[in-house]
Amino acid sequence: MATLATYFTVLAENLSATAFLISVSVLSCSVFLLRKFSRSESRNPFKEDVRRQPEPLVTDKDARNKILKKGAAFSVEKVPSDLDAIVIGSGPGGLTTAAILAKSGKKVLVLENHGKPGGCSHTFGLKGLQFDCGIHYVGQMEDSSTVKVLLDQITEGQLQWASLDDDYDVAVLGQPDQMHWIPIRCGRQQYKEELLQHFPGEEEAVDTFLKKSKEVENSANILGALKILPLWLCKMLVKTGIVHVFNSFFRYMSRSTKEVLDELTDNADLKTVFAHNFGDHGVLPSKSGFALQASLAEHFREGGYYPVGGASEIAFHVIPVIKKAGGAVLCRAPVSQILIDSNGHTMGVRVVDKKVGEVDIHAPVIVSAAGVYNTYHNLLPREVAQKTGLGDVLEAVSQSCSCLSVFVGLRGTKEELGLKAQNIWLFAGNDMEKLHEEYSSLTPEEATEADPPVLFISFPSAKDPSWELRCDSGRSTCTILNFSVPPTWFEQWNDERVKHRADEYQRLKQAIGHHMWEQTCRLFPQLQDKVDFIEVGTPISNNHYINVSRGEIYGLDHCQTRCNAEMALKLRPETPVPGLYLTGQDIFLTGFVGAVYSGVFTAGAVLGRYIIQDLWNLSKKIKDKKIQ
Repeated sequence: MATLATYFTVLAENLSATAFLISVSVLSCSVFLLRKFSRSESRNPFKEDVRRQPEPLVTDKDARNKILKKGAAFSVEKVPSDLDAIVIGSGPGGLTTAAILAKSGKKVLVLENHGKPGGCSHTFGLKGLQFDCGIHYVGQMEDSSTVKVLLDQITEGQLQWASLDDDYDVAVLGQPDQMHWIPIRCGRQQYKEELLQHFPGEEEAVDTFLKKSKEVENSANILGALKILPLWLCKMLVKTGIVHVFNSFFRYMSRSTKEVLDELTDNADLKTVFAHNFGDHGVLPSKSGFALQASLAEHFREGGYYPVGGASEIAFHVIPVIKKAGGAVLCRAPVSQILIDSNGHTMGVRVVDKKVGEVDIHAPVIVSAAGVYNTYHNLLPREVAQKTGLGDVLEAVSQSCSCLSVFVGLRGTKEELGLKAQNIWLFAGNDMEKLHEEYSSLTPEEATEADPPVLFISFPSAKDPSWELRCDSGRSTCTILNFSVPPTWFEQWNDERVKHRADEYQRLKQAIGHHMWEQTCRLFPQLQDKVDFIEVGTPISNNHYINVSRGEIYGLDHCQTRCNAEMALKLRPETPVPGLYLTGQDIFLTGFVGAVYSGVFTAGAVLGRYIIQDLWNLSKKIKDKKIQ
């Protein structure tokens, strides 16, 4: 209530009498509705702290396969009866939604197209080593953070996180003969002091960047509010402009990252460092809203974290919670259609089973975690899809960037090879826009000899303290990402069978991948003769393994249009189709934490309950108990 009173005071000082009365009425209505949600008859999934003492890491392959592979393979016999909901897709958003529904007493079936659950958080083995597909590091995993409390509750405290080094990211700028290494340190003061060592005289620019980023973080809750408040109320908040009165989030989103940074400094290197990790959302500074880049900066302000045991631990510990309520998570279960009854209400899904053909599975609630594009184009009947409004979204916003991934097996331990628990962002220069345009305009053959404008380089084996326990001792791994590879370079081979594609495809991807490795070895020459193997994944590899259409790694593009207030009203958990809900990073923001929070919003919409308040209440109890 004190916060609400503060809002009223600010409104009274800045608005006309009529506008003030309207704003007070809307806010009062909002409070009433939120309280109404909190009294929902649905069970509070976060009523009690269910954490238990973490058990030893499970490394036995048979035990893990029972949950993550063979034991999760689809068959009609494994489908539970009397389902309350079906979730399409087992990425972080889908699993979080299912787990929260399960904790509320619902029987949920999660169906995954791929052979392993987890979406972009699944892992794969290669010649005795393990590689992550998409979870390279995560922020805000401090014990007191809300997202950490959430993950603890949907894994019963079994998912553990290891801190990366203090300099969790390093921006490397310059030409091969003169590299400039700039550590990105956790903590506001450390971050500032480090940058001023490299950019003396730029204190005002650094201070202003930190101030604006903090302002964005303090105002970012408005985006979540537009996902959970009633749609009519959200439309009123946006249409009247009240949504902009409370904070500056959408005002900063309407200004590009480049525009804001150009106002802070003329130093091109410093501007590159401010936006060094734009690859985490995949949008160049000229096209991303500053609020997106600033939110990302604050997300990692206290450092980065890595899941102990690798990213597959996420699904491994969430799935038992879903099963405990009578649900199941089944893989190799491609959903071909969402079934709609004669009244226009969802009634189930159709799965294509290789053994028995088409199988219809019924449930009153369907949650699609397969992405807006897949849901609209591939899962809904055309006449139903056109009524959702998602077509308008897809006309305004395209799919996000793709990438080419290089996975390297190395001989030697992290100590022997001098590897650290950090990420390297290697820039071929400080004009990202120009370099990206030039590189992506090359022919594939020209790209085999060209340096990508930006590379993300990390050593997952050095991040995980359990590495030697679960993988071959004496060996390490490196992962390299190139965000500037157009999917058109490889699309001619998209319809060929995976692992049996043409020799020309194999030659091309390996040539580009080996050049990226050579670029990496300029930074780490000690690795040059330590290579065990190099494997390369392309945008069409993404199409196969994570079921996308253009190799996109972040769903819908997180451009300024995608992230404005008007689009936030269209990308919500509820849809105009009764019984159909959406979840995943398309519904909130990019990345693991964005997808996880979308699961909270979607589960709340399904249950008709203000679940984020339940989570906040539990977080406060846990925090207060620690303080005492």
